[in-house]
Amino acid sequence: MSFDTNIIKSIEIFVALVETGKMTVAADVMGLSQSAVSQHLSLLERTFDVQIFDRSVRPLQLTPAGLLLHRHALRILGGVEDLVTDMRHQGARPISNLRVGIQASIATTLTPDLVALAKTDFGVEDMTIHAGQSKDHEGLLRTRKADLVITSDPLYDLDGLERHTIMTESFLLVLPKTYVGPTDNIGGMLDHLPLVRFAATTNVGRLTEQHLRRLKLRAPRVIQADRSSMVTACVARGMGFTFLTPSLLIDGFVEKMPLNIRPLPITGFSRSITLLARDRELGDLPAAFAALTKNILAEQIEHQMGSLGTNAIRFDKVQE
Repeated sequence: MSFDTNIIKSIEIFVALVETGKMTVAADVMGLSQSAVSQHLSLLERTFDVQIFDRSVRPLQLTPAGLLLHRHALRILGGVEDLVTDMRHQGARPISNLRVGIQASIATTLTPDLVALAKTDFGVEDMTIHAGQSKDHEGLLRTRKADLVITSDPLYDLDGLERHTIMTESFLLVLPKTYVGPTDNIGGMLDHLPLVRFAATTNVGRLTEQHLRRLKLRAPRVIQADRSSMVTACVARGMGFTFLTPSLLIDGFVEKMPLNIRPLPITGFSRSITLLARDRELGDLPAAFAALTKNILAEQIEHQMGSLGTNAIRFDKVQE
């Protein structure tokens, strides 16, 4: 039996599909088209001369051969990760190259100090930083295009990671400076202004939708965006109101956008910021990055928002 050189990549895509359960989601996190995912699955089936999925049922289910392949695939990918880890720690500078993904809303705030820490304390020579959303970070970790990420989704379904919880932050009510109307009732505000919201493809967008459903409120999707600066810019222009956390508001304050920020008149709406790194690959660097991130965000939020911001955040122990 001859093996195509793409077999490891195909196995990785197969595992991503099994874990996510949907072709569209697996393609998204792997940064591929659905047709490319299908081609990799076909490669596996041709290589081993078996059918991996039972295509007669929905959702997709593994055949007995698929179940066997999945067990072996996890061991193979685990072995590859062990190899990468062992080879990485050879030589005088085990972390000469560092690839980092950071939540877009805080990337500008964090980048200079994190770069300085990596170079000064850990001897990092080359550092690549990707700003993006949590779905981007999952793909970066799965494909090993990032060594660590600072993100709003702890990705508990992804194994082999060390998690450092940086902070939990409550959402705040963000209104235009010129707004005149009720502020103690979301339904009443929707009678005056539309809700400017994050797109449903983002983690904040999904959290917002879930919270609105719990409140039995319907907010038309009039304006959607995937960056906090775009959302705050629309609110500052009087186009609507929104819900944002303190860290999502940092860029708006830096750009001096005219905003009226108040405590949200509903409770239990929050998100967490977490640093994720592949377990035991980077030594003390992830914990050091998490501690510095915590200090930077706390300082920025207090400086920009005072007690309103500090009352909306909670810092847990750094290492989970």
